[in-house]
Amino acid sequence: MTKKLLTLTLALSGTAMAAALVLPAIAQESLLPEGFGNPADTPAPKPSPTPSPGSTATPKSPAPASPSSPSVGALPPTVSPTLADATSEDGDETGDEEEVASGGLKYDLPPGARRLLTRIGPLTPETGGLAPDAFGVRGQYAAAIMRKTNGALASRWGQILLRRALSSAIDTPDTINGADLAADRAGLLLRMGESTAARWIVQSVDYDRASPRLVQVAQQTFLANADPAGLCPYVPAGLAHGEEQSWRLASAICAGLSGEAGPAGWAIGRVRSSGKISNFDILLTERVLGATGAGRRSTTIEWDKVDRLTSWRFGLATATAIDIPAELRAGEPGYMRGWTVLAPMTGMTDRVAAAPDAAARGVLSSEAYVSLLSAASSEEEPPEAIAAQLGELRDAFGSATGAERYAAMQGLWGAGSNPAQRYAALVATARAAAGLPTGTNVGGDPWQLLGSMLAAGYDANAMAWVQKLDVGSRAWGVMAVGSPRALTGVSAGSIGNFSGNDDSADYLRSKFLVAGLAGLGRLDAGQAASAAGDLDMNLGKQTRWSRAIMAAAERREPGMVALIAAAGMQGDWSKIPPYHLYYITRALRDVGLEAEARMIAAEALVRV
Repeated sequence: MTKKLLTLTLALSGTAMAAALVLPAIAQESLLPEGFGNPADTPAPKPSPTPSPGSTATPKSPAPASPSSPSVGALPPTVSPTLADATSEDGDETGDEEEVASGGLKYDLPPGARRLLTRIGPLTPETGGLAPDAFGVRGQYAAAIMRKTNGALASRWGQILLRRALSSAIDTPDTINGADLAADRAGLLLRMGESTAARWIVQSVDYDRASPRLVQVAQQTFLANADPAGLCPYVPAGLAHGEEQSWRLASAICAGLSGEAGPAGWAIGRVRSSGKISNFDILLTERVLGATGAGRRSTTIEWDKVDRLTSWRFGLATATAIDIPAELRAGEPGYMRGWTVLAPMTGMTDRVAAAPDAAARGVLSSEAYVSLLSAASSEEEPPEAIAAQLGELRDAFGSATGAERYAAMQGLWGAGSNPAQRYAALVATARAAAGLPTGTNVGGDPWQLLGSMLAAGYDANAMAWVQKLDVGSRAWGVMAVGSPRALTGVSAGSIGNFSGNDDSADYLRSKFLVAGLAGLGRLDAGQAASAAGDLDMNLGKQTRWSRAIMAAAERREPGMVALIAAAGMQGDWSKIPPYHLYYITRALRDVGLEAEARMIAAEALVRV
């Protein structure tokens, strides 16, 4: 019981204790600023005004509940019903009233200490964020794109940029309620696996100003962070406007945390008698109550009949140190692996297993990934596979000669069983690659070495190898788009040499090279047209998406450009049209994000 209480205490304290081992990839070790797949459509909310600092929007009608289900907390791969379908509109302002109609809560801070809905987010330009006007004035438009973006992005650097944009302190356009826009920002961050950043956004809005949509996203956010205590301020509004049964279970947890065993038991009894919630989810709730001391009996958790891992099950099991079976872990969605890595109370074996996907996505920085693996090495008996990986990683950083270090890196790069693991290995060795002496014999085409450096933004270190590269090699192509300055000798002819060595399907790598060079302005119009013609590609294809991203660039809206770019990079690189990369790099360069554009273009050549 002592262990359970300690574990729950760690969970309820939030994710701050993760900082020593696993940090969000906002701070990449780089010169870069620190920092339409067709998912199911969801109805867009009607515009509602942003309340003034001293007022609170009163909901006119409750948000529709998620469809009846035997389980709670389900978060599908694209958009959760509780994330996107809670679309009730906020209505008239209520003057200076501070009371929340949904729950009758009173806020205990003076008006001067309240957070404004007119600007929401933790990052400022001084701390690595974008400017307040980065998303422009089209609030409903931005929110609609957020809801339709599934969060599974092809580009690690695209995710890093989008997380930075969504976490910035941005101005709320007049066309949307600030809490609603915050809900869509946090919901997209959750689908990206960025549970910590999602929590930043949710907690940037005072809970008594949360709209019904934000209340539902808050539930998912605190479950993703394995922090059931975070649900408590939202319980009254959740019971009034959310999925009643799941919020009734949350109310039981909060009553137990307050030492009120009677109300907790009554709430659980109501849910059980309704028959609308899986008994397994109720047992998890009772397990949390047992850890708080408010439970009346011990609870045994058996996963035998559980066929999927929902956010409710993830959050409560993680908060109470209940092991999740490997077969459920194997089928968990990609975003949940990001949640797993960022939850410090998760077992080390599960965190290490989820780490490659999180690193390839961009949830983990190179430094954080290596720190996590180093922490795993301190375990008494690390699994054999992890021990071997750690041994090679130590050799990559600390062997006596450059040749030995490079050989260890190559061993890591070739060990992955899938593309995400292989790219994660490049992320892990980034600093070791950046420190490799340029006199080391690395063969004629060290594209993995350079790709490893650029995975963490070490472009200046990568430039030291340019003179050793053969024009037309894959490594040369990576540097042609990834270098801080344009290389000499880049032309349609040298691109032809590159394509002659291209073993990718339908010369996709060569097409990405042309698209990246043209978008970065490193290939003049004539040379670009010649190279595109040789590869039978339409570089300037016009679509609704291309017109949208270039219009955002013309309006000088870097946040909107980053968002639309992400919408155009859903899935994996093999499914991304080359002209998307052209417009993405061009638009990012136009709004002052050329460094990010270079890293995205280089990543495409490394991962295809």
